[in-house]
Amino acid sequence: MKFTRLRITGFKSFVEPTDIPIEPGLTGIIGPNGCGKSNLVEALRFVMGESSHKALRGGGMDDVIFAGTNNRPARSWAEVRLSVVPAGGRPLPPGAQAGEPVEVARRIERDSGSVYRLNGREARARDVQLLFADAATGSRSAALVRQGQVSELIAAKPVQRRGILEDAAGVAGLHSRRHEAELKLGQAEQNLARLDDVTGEIGVQIDSLKRQARQAARYRNLSGEIRKAEAALFFVRWSAAAERLREAEGAARAALAALAEATAAQAGA
Repeated sequence: MKFTRLRITGFKSFVEPTDIPIEPGLTGIIGPNGCGKSNLVEALRFVMGESSHKALRGGGMDDVIFAGTNNRPARSWAEVRLSVVPAGGRPLPPGAQAGEPVEVARRIERDSGSVYRLNGREARARDVQLLFADAATGSRSAALVRQGQVSELIAAKPVQRRGILEDAAGVAGLHSRRHEAELKLGQAEQNLARLDDVTGEIGVQIDSLKRQARQAARYRNLSGEIRKAEAALFFVRWSAAAERLREAEGAARAALAALAEATAAQAGA
């Protein structure tokens, strides 16, 4: 991986936008103590995904934002952009082309945290860290030597030295991806277990719904039989009432005829 340009804005002592081209070969930055040379290395660590404010010599992550002076007000945000050209055969971020520069940006706002971008697209801190880990570097790589780090390397324990060798060999990203894959696998297993529980619950609900469906069908059948029986009962009652009505009408006609005969006989006498 090749670094081609570093742009710093509002980061520590770099209050104004500062562009630093990184040409092929050896690039040296010289200056008196306190002029900000260490801030450049920390800007690199920052944009490469450093999450420890102590590694950036701050009491908190917001301390990397320009704090102001007697003549300059404090800034509310800081941003570091780093243009890199990934080595061939390495994984590339979405939209990137082999051999083309990739711009990594990290912007931090006071009391709001950081936002990462790869070629203008918002990304996770992990995506940025993996990009550099795949290139055998990173914010905590031995290639970025901070003050006092040489003594730490000399006194490092075997586990720490192993980490340095893994970074140099470019396998740190593989460990990170393996860990991420294991987490996803564990989550998938939990989801499968939960799916079994949900399937069991759904099975119970299906059995209950089947019973309700059978009861509803039986209710519909019984309701139909009841309606038929009620209709038959009403018909029988109507038929009986109609028969009684006809009998009553016949009796009434006979009575009227008898009355007429009696009236006629009385008139003839």
